[in-house]
Order: sequence, then structure tokens, then C-alpha cells
Amino acid sequence: MSLKQLIENCKIDDTKAQGELYKLFSSKLFSVCLKYSRNYAEAEDNLQDAFLTIFKKIEQYKGKGSFEGWLKRITINTVLQRYRNEKVFDIINENIIEDVELEVDESLVSIDYLLQIIQELPDRYRLVFNLYVLDGYSHKDIASMLNINLGTSKSNLSRARQILKRTIEDYKKTQQSQSL
Repeated sequence: MSLKQLIENCKIDDTKAQGELYKLFSSKLFSVCLKYSRNYAEAEDNLQDAFLTIFKKIEQYKGKGSFEGWLKRITINTVLQRYRNEKVFDIINENIIEDVELEVDESLVSIDYLLQIIQELPDRYRLVFNLYVLDGYSHKDIASMLNINLGTSKSNLSRARQILKRTIEDYKKTQQSQSL
């Protein structure tokens, strides 16, 4: 069955088609959920919520643009909605601080370790870092998506980079002292 037909069948609540769509895209969308979630279990919950939203809103997809991109946007918005509901950003009014360059030496720091330390960032920093650095959203878009001001988005990105830089530097020192 073609993707177009699969989508059409999902629009009429065909559970077999919904299962096929889930099988087809769940691993890619789980990666998105994992990137924005605090841990594996939360990512699983977010994936389920995202698919519920996808099936509820699939009739809104008109075939224009990438279907996978549409799924990804719904998934990101579903996860972000959870954080908006938890008021992650409520009492934060941070001044913009000096932007930090973050350079990673892949020979010393594995991608798995990098993803792990990104996931360990406080929610407000992790979300902004992922949206800006990994998914390419602008600060204006992030501010709108998270219902925060532009300065808070920039500040949170800078703080995320500072934390990551410090964590990576500590990790490198530990690795170097172990190799002596």
C-alpha cells in the first residue's frame, strides 16, 4: 500500500492502516521524542501521545509538503505542550549572557555521551538547545513555540552551551587522567 493510500485509510480511522503508519514512522519519531524528553520512559509516553494527536489531526494533512516533516512537527509540539503544561518556563526571566562556542572533538567525546549529557540538561535549556541547534528553529520560532520571550530563548541556549562545555571539559580531564 502506498503512503498516500495509508494516509487516506488513516483518515477514515482504519486501525490496520494506523498500525502500519505507526510501524513505518515510530522509530524516527521516537528519536525525536527521546531528544526532547527527560528519559526513555518519558519518550515512550510522548511517542504514544504524539501518535494519538497524529491520528486525531491526520485529516488536516492535505498532501502538501513532507508528510514526515508534518509528523515531526506534531511530535515536537506534543512534547513541548507537556512542558508548557508543567510550567517549566514560568518563573524564569534570565538576562542574556555571553554566548559560548561549543566545539566537540569527536575523537574524545562519543555521540552517545553527547546525547546523554544533552538529555541531562534542565528542561528549559535542553528544549531550547535541541530546537535551535539540532532542529534549526530560530529564537523567534522557539519563543513562540515555548511561549517565552526572545531573550529567554537566547539566554537558555547560552546557558545550555555553558553547561555542556563545562561537562565536556570535565569529561576530557577525566579521560586524560585515566590514560596516564
